[in-house]
Amino acid sequence: MVSTAYDASDEIVGRTEQYFPDLLAPGTIVASFRDLRPMFYQAVSPFLRDSHEDVREAAVIAALILAEHPALAEHRDHLAVHARAILDTSGDDPNRRVARKALEAWGHDVPAPEPFLEEPWDWGPQSDGRCYLEPPFQPIRGWPEGGYSQRRKPHPPVARP
Repeated sequence: MVSTAYDASDEIVGRTEQYFPDLLAPGTIVASFRDLRPMFYQAVSPFLRDSHEDVREAAVIAALILAEHPALAEHRDHLAVHARAILDTSGDDPNRRVARKALEAWGHDVPAPEPFLEEPWDWGPQSDGRCYLEPPFQPIRGWPEGGYSQRRKPHPPVARP
């Protein structure tokens, strides 16, 4: 439900209409889905307080997107509480983005996004914190100055029979 609601959201339809002007023509699938958003909201709303976190979060995200429909404006203040919970607890960045955009669109105060902090595991392939631009190159014996290999230790010579 979330992905279908998102595909028919104001944001996506606004971007897509410039390429497909008849996207919301009467009788199209997108126009029909958008007309049914109040019905879909009624189907999703019982799951807003589901005991399973993943079900509850999916229902909240779907409800936030569906609530763009003017007939659902009365539910937005109630949904703002759920959107704040997503911002406080969700580790899913796309869901946090939907919650943030809904709050902004409805005129609610939105906390500043958390700054991006680079974690040591983001630094690259080396375990010592160096990035991929600083590989542990070592000179190869017998090569002119400047000949390098990515091997940390040269292989022993191969004995030939």
